[in-house]
Amino acid sequence: MNVQFWGVRGSIPTSATPSRIKSKISAIVEQITPEDIESSESRERFLANLPPWLFGTVGGNSPCVSVSFDDSRECIVFDCGSGIREMGLAQEMAKMNHYHIFLSHFHWDHIQGLPFFLPGYEDKNKLDFYSPLGGLEGIISGQMTDPYFPVTLDAMTAAKTYHYMEKEFKICGRSVSAKKMNHPGGSWAYCVNENGKRLIYATDVELTSDDFIKNEENISFFQNADLIIIDSQYTLGEAIEKYNWGHSAFSMAVDFAANWNIKHMVMFHHDPTYDDHKLYGLLQSAKWYIERMSLKEIELTLAVEGLKITI
Repeated sequence: MNVQFWGVRGSIPTSATPSRIKSKISAIVEQITPEDIESSESRERFLANLPPWLFGTVGGNSPCVSVSFDDSRECIVFDCGSGIREMGLAQEMAKMNHYHIFLSHFHWDHIQGLPFFLPGYEDKNKLDFYSPLGGLEGIISGQMTDPYFPVTLDAMTAAKTYHYMEKEFKICGRSVSAKKMNHPGGSWAYCVNENGKRLIYATDVELTSDDFIKNEENISFFQNADLIIIDSQYTLGEAIEKYNWGHSAFSMAVDFAANWNIKHMVMFHHDPTYDDHKLYGLLQSAKWYIERMSLKEIELTLAVEGLKITI
């Protein structure tokens, strides 16, 4: 499985502000020494040694994650946030012609990119949509109507099929199952299983004690997963203040991954108010938390646009 991140922000797309860019430039300039600019090699070395929050960005698009396979021109797509536009423009995705789109739920930040997904306007392509909720076609087409949008869903000439997901589906020979999670209005996590390798996509979830219970349903879905992409939007203090908003503290997400013996956790659905420095600080805090709590070692990664992980 080849996992790629196209949108990693939650709630609303967030562009880098001029003040944040100026702050990055100022911080970089303060670190430069005469030796760093002596040659093209020294300049490249200087840039390569900068921390990622300075030289680069986490990105501002709302959620979209793709899962592709070396032996197929079909791929799985989780959510249609604004990141799906970037996916549709990407050269590495040009070989795809069949997109299996699984929607965690229908809040704006998870569907707003679909009207800008260029492969949807090509006759040769296929779009299959999946959700445990009924009325999927009406929900998707609802945002592409006057006065909200000037182009209707009918303008997307790719063949479209809608699937009510009451059981697991087989996609390219891999199985995909769903589990309802705690979020206002409901949200669904998905698990992709490929020859025993398991990926879980669990955005927009406010973890509760029920999610840690070792019952049959939880064990079959979460136990020993290879990778989990999970909502880690808040600090613990913020999660307490924003109880019932539907998102989790990064420390709760780490506890959850440890509870289910998950090997690799990706911190996802970043708060739109957090800058890159804050987000990389949360990653470091999560690593310190693992060390202080003597939790079983978990590989931690911060979701950034363009990130690729192979399972």
